Amino acid sequence: MLHFARFAATRAVMAFVTLVIVSLIVFSLMELVPGDCAERYLAYKNTQGSAITLADIAAERARLGLDQPFLTRWTSWLAGAFQGDFGDSCILRVDIAQLLGDKFWISLWICLGALFVAYMIAIPVGIISAASRNPYLNNSLRVVSYLGLAMPNFLLALMVMLISTVYFGETLTGLFSPEYKEAPWSVDRVLDLLKHAWLPVFILGWSATAFALQTVRALMSDEIGKLYVTAAAARGLYGRRLLWRYPARHALGPIVNSLGFDLNRIFNELPIVALILTLTEAGSLLLEALARSNDQQLAGAIIFLLTASIVTLNFATDILLAVIDPRVRKSILR
Repeated sequence: MLHFARFAATRAVMAFVTLVIVSLIVFSLMELVPGDCAERYLAYKNTQGSAITLADIAAERARLGLDQPFLTRWTSWLAGAFQGDFGDSCILRVDIAQLLGDKFWISLWICLGALFVAYMIAIPVGIISAASRNPYLNNSLRVVSYLGLAMPNFLLALMVMLISTVYFGETLTGLFSPEYKEAPWSVDRVLDLLKHAWLPVFILGWSATAFALQTVRALMSDEIGKLYVTAAAARGLYGRRLLWRYPARHALGPIVNSLGFDLNRIFNELPIVALILTLTEAGSLLLEALARSNDQQLAGAIIFLLTASIVTLNFATDILLAVIDPRVRKSILR
């Protein structure tokens, strides 16, 4: 137990160091964007077309603390980030925590929901496909997985919206009904969110399911042919008990370890899907901050929160992998 606690503590320190390094990269990229927050805010605010003087820029920079050294500003931003305080938006001059509100957490839960659905389908179906000798089943699953990999998520979203609009008169856009958009959280609002969130979860999980299915099938096919599985079968194990106890247990290690990567890939696809389905959440806010308003403070906050979520998920999967995989447990004791 002491060795396991040491392993968990080591992984926790590595996760913390990763977040610090990522925060430095994100903050440095924010600094490299041409023009700082003071210049962009004054340009955005100046609707009369009058000249902006250097004195105006200097005063605004001093007010925002941009005249401080880089290291001082980064450490201050990092300390605030770990407390959920990212300062004000460059353009809107609104507290970023207030601007994001529940949007980031709704986005994160949509992505996690898509990831959960993808693996709940891909793991059992991939195992069955690898163990089955039925050519019709294998070919059908192969076609479905290729289709999931080949068809972009935004195209699937457009197809679903078109079919729903033509045949049912419902666009299926948004995450809330009009009466619940600005309402406080309640059981009814959660149920309304679940009623609308199934579509983005399905669309984002479409390609993730196909990718995970191909991976599970390949890993299982490799493990099933190994000698330890043949030896277990010779001892009298067969069927699902044999599959789950030996090849599946070993094959699922890399799958568990790739959860953070898959979450990042799903979130990368969220902004385009959010634009098509008119979802007002962190994905569309990130696209707005990066491509339109050039609000690096808001974009940096969203990227850091996403990175923190992925690092936390990777830490959890490391611990889970040590629990389910005897090879990892043995490596802890060395």
